[in-house]
Amino acid sequence: MDFRPIFLVVGMLLATLALTMLVPAAVDAFSGHADWQVFAMSAGVTLFVGVAMALTCRSGDMQLSIHQAFAMTTLSWLLLAAFATIPFVFSELRLSFTDAFFEAMSGFTTTGSTVIVGLDKAPPGILVWRSLLQWLGGLGIIVIAIAVLPMLRVGGMQLFRMESSDRSEKALPRAAQIASAIGIIYVVLTGIIAIAYWLAGMSGFDAINHTMTTIATGGYSTHDNSIGHFDNVKIEMIAIVGMLAGSLPLVLYLRTIQGKPLAVLGDGQVQWYLSIIAMVVVSTAAWLWLHGGIHPLTALRQAAFNIFSIITTTGYATADYNLWGTFVIPLFFFIIFIGGCSGSTAGGIKIFRIQVLYAAARMQLRRLAHPHGVFIPHYNRQPISDEVIVSVLSFFFMWFFIFSVLSLGLGLLGLDFLTALSSVAQALANVGPALGPIAGPAGNYSSFPDAAKWLLAAGMLLGRLELFTVMVMFSRSFWRG
Repeated sequence: MDFRPIFLVVGMLLATLALTMLVPAAVDAFSGHADWQVFAMSAGVTLFVGVAMALTCRSGDMQLSIHQAFAMTTLSWLLLAAFATIPFVFSELRLSFTDAFFEAMSGFTTTGSTVIVGLDKAPPGILVWRSLLQWLGGLGIIVIAIAVLPMLRVGGMQLFRMESSDRSEKALPRAAQIASAIGIIYVVLTGIIAIAYWLAGMSGFDAINHTMTTIATGGYSTHDNSIGHFDNVKIEMIAIVGMLAGSLPLVLYLRTIQGKPLAVLGDGQVQWYLSIIAMVVVSTAAWLWLHGGIHPLTALRQAAFNIFSIITTTGYATADYNLWGTFVIPLFFFIIFIGGCSGSTAGGIKIFRIQVLYAAARMQLRRLAHPHGVFIPHYNRQPISDEVIVSVLSFFFMWFFIFSVLSLGLGLLGLDFLTALSSVAQALANVGPALGPIAGPAGNYSSFPDAAKWLLAAGMLLGRLELFTVMVMFSRSFWRG
């Protein structure tokens, strides 16, 4: 394999990351915090490595093969997370390399799990750095979901290949143009949410940080109590709208702008998604009212925010939902798996895969009832090929296989049943908080053994890159070409 195009792209990404480090450096310098030197040094090291990689790997042919695209995607996420750990290690927090890598990987994958205790007193530069990592990771995964994963035909993503669509259905002629347009939409949404947060009562610093982690459905906060710190209905409503905006396919916003006003609500994936959210919110609010004795409006407020937060894989919290009773714990455990829509910043299994499996199962039932009939499964009024169904089935098998292996690994390290299973589920789904008193919304991952943190970091990467993008790297046949 020719690694020059791969390292050229990775080098350019590292150089971009280095320039991004100057933002928290400026924040610390402005506030008089000594950590600005750490960020400046980290930026220098990262920039040197990135530019050196880019300059030494220039080549005339920049066309990436399928094998190179797989390698580039996985290597980019690993190296960006590795260099993003430098400020965490040398800052005032003095995190160990394990904790720093866990925090950086959680940021880039927009998971939101944290090992930092005392966020309210943390240096401002570190808080901005965490938010920036999630914002960049959210934008990066959208670009990959649109331009790379459909080409690699990973887990049914080939459903969204631009080349296989009818020309009239193309939002723009090329995937690169779409990625650029969506990048602009992402920035505009970021600005709108930031202004809304500020007008609702957040300080400018909190508004900017929470905006970046809201649109990225990441969930990092500047306070230990997350959004619950503000106890503000307006802020919670803005957060719900922002989380939902980040968890819907951003390419549909582009089609809306281009003159298709019903592009978002007319999409089958979005319709399923909103229906599932509505059913879960109503049932949880009813439970809190009838069994918890909570006022109906308060129950609806708490249920809506925390369910939107989990199902969009953001991970904010306004209450400790572990205390909501026996019905809520299994319900929240299952919605961790669902995730958002394809082409969004949200993680999880994704709604379209559930739709594909439902269509395949429905077709199989009809075949059993009518053995001589001809039935074809459909997605968004288009027939689903056998290749897509097999790809989605393989994804489900691999997802739950990895879930089982990592859960057993955490069990071997001494974690209890609920903590082990929910921690792995949130890592693979890129949610953030797990269930139980240790890693739930009222806790964090600082007390986990180092080996458990490495397992969860691996789970975050696997879940964010749709499993097979990483798993194929361990295949002998991949390296043999």
